[in-house]
Amino acid sequence: MAEASSNKVAFDLVSPEKVLAQLEVEMVVVPGEEGDFGVLAEHAPILSLLRPGVVQVYDGNTVIERFFVEGGFAEANPTGLTVLAEAAEPMAALTLDGVKGLLRNAEEDLADTKDPSESELARLERTIAIARARVEAVEAQDR
Repeated sequence: MAEASSNKVAFDLVSPEKVLAQLEVEMVVVPGEEGDFGVLAEHAPILSLLRPGVVQVYDGNTVIERFFVEGGFAEANPTGLTVLAEAAEPMAALTLDGVKGLLRNAEEDLADTKDPSESELARLERTIAIARARVEAVEAQDR
């Protein structure tokens, strides 16, 4: 992670496929497992699990980027923030029709599965929860 200037936070967003962001910004708001939290320059060290949701990147009072993350980890310290996402994509790449289709497919997969094991049921339910979170994120963005 590159070190940011004193009033900026160095922000890196990495998924297994690629690096989605390497920025110096004012603040990043992350969907932590216990609730959303903001990271500014000189943040105290923290490690948090992420829930499915939107990472919002601010420059000044303006959101300049939004990313949907399926989960993962966030590590903040005085020099910056690194988000290691299970999967992530820019919100600009998501459409309401597309994410509703993903939700519909996930629900159909669950309905079509006969006598799933506990682990398969948990996987299907998590896929549905992530799809619902995507729909909510896109609907909130469109307001």
